[in-house]
Amino acid sequence: MCRSLLGLQFAGLNIRCARVGGVEIPNNKRIEYSLQYIHGIGRTTARQVLYDLGMENKVTRELNENELTRVRDEVSKYMIEGDLRRFNNLAIRRLIEIQCYRGRRHVAGLPCRGQRTKNNCRTLKGKRVSIPGKKKAPK
Repeated sequence: MCRSLLGLQFAGLNIRCARVGGVEIPNNKRIEYSLQYIHGIGRTTARQVLYDLGMENKVTRELNENELTRVRDEVSKYMIEGDLRRFNNLAIRRLIEIQCYRGRRHVAGLPCRGQRTKNNCRTLKGKRVSIPGKKKAPK
């Protein structure tokens, strides 16, 4: 298991990985894109983190320990990973509990933001089920 920028030896290969926000981010990509591997940090937030720190967008493996610590401290200000998932699940559970329209749509596994369901939303509804005895309309 990799710790913060720890060098490991496997058959002559030197493997280093950075751990930010409880997630091992890839070290062969630029830090702006590596941060997006953390749940809750997208493109805008990653750019905002770099802007707030005044850092340039270097490749992750080129960051020294001081810069990596600054990135960790900045990322910890945001709601990420488990906290964000827990917050979203609690919000959905509250909607289900108060029996509102959106909560009932979540229980039924249907879209709750007003999309049409006659033709689409197969991801939520699941595989099509044929109805026996229903004939196709003659052309």
